[in-house]
Amino acid sequence: MTETPVHRLVLKLGFPAIISMLITNIYNLTDTYFVSSLGKSQSGATGIVFALMALIQAFGFTLGHGCGGLISRFLGDQKKEQVAAFSATAFYVSILSGVLLGILSGCFLTPLLNLLGSTDSILPYARTYAVYILISTPAMMCAIVLNNLLRYEGKAAYAMTGLASGGLLNILLDFVFIRILKLAMHGAGIACTVSQYLSVLVLLIPFLKGKSALSIRPADFAKDLKIILEILKNGVPSLLRQGLSFFALLLLNRAIRSFGDEAIASVSIASRISNLIFCIGLGIGQGFQPVCAYNYGAKQFKRVKSAAIFSFLFSEILLLALTVVSCFFSKELIGLFQSDKQIVAIGQKALYAQSLSLITIPLSACGNMMFQSVSKEGLSSFLASLRNGICFFPLILLLPRFFGINGVLYSQAIADIVAAFISLPFLVHFLHELSREDRSAQKT
Repeated sequence: MTETPVHRLVLKLGFPAIISMLITNIYNLTDTYFVSSLGKSQSGATGIVFALMALIQAFGFTLGHGCGGLISRFLGDQKKEQVAAFSATAFYVSILSGVLLGILSGCFLTPLLNLLGSTDSILPYARTYAVYILISTPAMMCAIVLNNLLRYEGKAAYAMTGLASGGLLNILLDFVFIRILKLAMHGAGIACTVSQYLSVLVLLIPFLKGKSALSIRPADFAKDLKIILEILKNGVPSLLRQGLSFFALLLLNRAIRSFGDEAIASVSIASRISNLIFCIGLGIGQGFQPVCAYNYGAKQFKRVKSAAIFSFLFSEILLLALTVVSCFFSKELIGLFQSDKQIVAIGQKALYAQSLSLITIPLSACGNMMFQSVSKEGLSSFLASLRNGICFFPLILLLPRFFGINGVLYSQAIADIVAAFISLPFLVHFLHELSREDRSAQKT
């Protein structure tokens, strides 16, 4: 972590994260592809339930990133007892909170789906799919935590294998349950549930075989509430980043539902495709996080700065190339999922808008990840709240009133651009600060 050239290190940890996220998004796309063949209301149901999954992921990433950043710095400082206590605590809290969240959401499922923007025609299909998602909630949260613990430890390949195995199984089961056994929405739900629990089993292998410096032993579970609170405190930026994604999807679905099931289906498909591109930039950022945290803890400030600049430039180039492809082939990409001309027309415009804004992601996403990794929770939380919160909320509430459906489709794109420009001066200032700290460390 402190000797390998930073560009090689970021890529070594980033590419497995990208592959993991690509496969995860591909099996989400596969769900959308197979379900879309059942009808527009079924296709819209995946978009509604996707918002519910964003809520579950918000809590999972809060624990995973909150604990992961701390563990990486503890490893850099050679604090083995803290590593064991924090990792075991995050693991068991993820399972317990997943069970609780699944039960509570199930008790209020119908009003929750209505709140998320479901129409009367979409609701039966959304309920069927959501029940299975709630059954898999403990596994989903646990998989996110285990994946992040391994990634922050530097074992990105193990982390990738866990998510990839579940993703590939989900693709296979979607085909079997939906196309062959004709189980419709039940098939999509069962496939998702089985794949999530398989991911957990695979991710547990390095812990059970003693190939990790981390711990999931019950004896290492923290009896001190301060450890749980410290994990949650460090995870606040992730809670904001992912939690605001949930509220953003909620407002987006509620704004788009007045334009009919076709509009909901269109935006759902476009969002899944743009998320596939988004995960490229986010994956490089996730590869950068453990490099940043470990080297910051080891007071290797020059390496932190070099890794930050490289991560931004590399992810920017990748996203720019993919954005060009997405814009040129937006009609064809939407057409892969739906042949309905109205859905294709709306989806093409939505994908075009979302793709253009993705080139701003490295500034906002990588920036708040960097500040989270060095325990600047306040600043990281502020930056994390920009894209899907401070900038997006007023736009999605106001623009549709003046520009109709176009206001809905372009709200996120405008919010992304504004968030990037706000983030820029904070990033530049911190990079200068790293240079000063490096000079001070060399003098001492």
